[in-house]
Amino acid sequence: MVTDRSEGPTVLTVLLNWRTADMTIRAALSAEAAMDGVPGAITVVDNDSGDGSFEAMRTALAAHPRIRVLQAGRNGGFGAGNNFGIRAGLPDGSRPDFVYILNSDAFPAADAIVQLRDYLQSHPRVGMVGSYIHGPEGDPHVTCFRFPSVASEFEISARTGPISRLLAHRKVPIGVPDASGPVEWLAGASMMMREEVVQKVGLFDENFFLYFEETDLCRRAAEAGWATHFVRESRVEHIGSVSTGMKSWVRVPGYWFDSRWRYFRKAGGPGYAVLATLAHLAGAAISRTRRLLHRRPSNEPQRFLRDLIGHALRQVAGKGKPDVLWDGTPPVGRT
Repeated sequence: MVTDRSEGPTVLTVLLNWRTADMTIRAALSAEAAMDGVPGAITVVDNDSGDGSFEAMRTALAAHPRIRVLQAGRNGGFGAGNNFGIRAGLPDGSRPDFVYILNSDAFPAADAIVQLRDYLQSHPRVGMVGSYIHGPEGDPHVTCFRFPSVASEFEISARTGPISRLLAHRKVPIGVPDASGPVEWLAGASMMMREEVVQKVGLFDENFFLYFEETDLCRRAAEAGWATHFVRESRVEHIGSVSTGMKSWVRVPGYWFDSRWRYFRKAGGPGYAVLATLAHLAGAAISRTRRLLHRRPSNEPQRFLRDLIGHALRQVAGKGKPDVLWDGTPPVGRT
């Protein structure tokens, strides 16, 4: 494994694999093509898949000197796995100028990485950027958002036209912008950040197993004065939810509730997390009443509200998952 040290700022591309070896290989090769002419390297991290993924990827990518495959040794989730790759730095032990996070089911266009890098270079107060994401058929994916809040929790659960119009400025999804520019946070399928931001703000909070980790990272960056921008010119194809199976969830897993609570806990304290949950329940009471009046079936995952309430009660009673605040430890390595 080598570091391309040609002219220009360096980029470390990190891909995280968990039991999707064939797709991760395809994504790594797409990233390699998009890194043509870009100094740096590509690191594929296996999150202890235990299904032969690590060995298969090492064999398949052995002939590609700019790609290395590392074993994390545990499945600590999205943030922990990506942190493992970021901490490893470039193959020569140095730190890159930019870190690029790419999902294992995402395939950048030939100039997608260059577009993100060049945008950061030309916008010195922007700390993080993300791509325009589309599906295999070209359908745009919504990946630009506002930070979750008490108001947004009420809006999303009420699912009522007048309330959604009243709180339109607080809705979390903001659609797909027509042009590059500022957003509050971006989905982590294709995200580039400055090494300076990584050093000052810290890595992903590893207490988020899955979901809300990129929301939290963008929030911390914003609090430190670094903007997050959407870059329309950077195009990436994304299949979506391959590793997590989110699209086929019958019941929301416990780690989603853990991540949601932790996000609100960090954003405003335990009381804020309680208020956000109460707001969600108030909105749900409205939507359920309307659904009963109109005799419409529920499209919620099974036992969602009961699970939400039970999780919140356990957290308030101190019987839930320990909620230790992340210390923001930056990566270790030579600069």
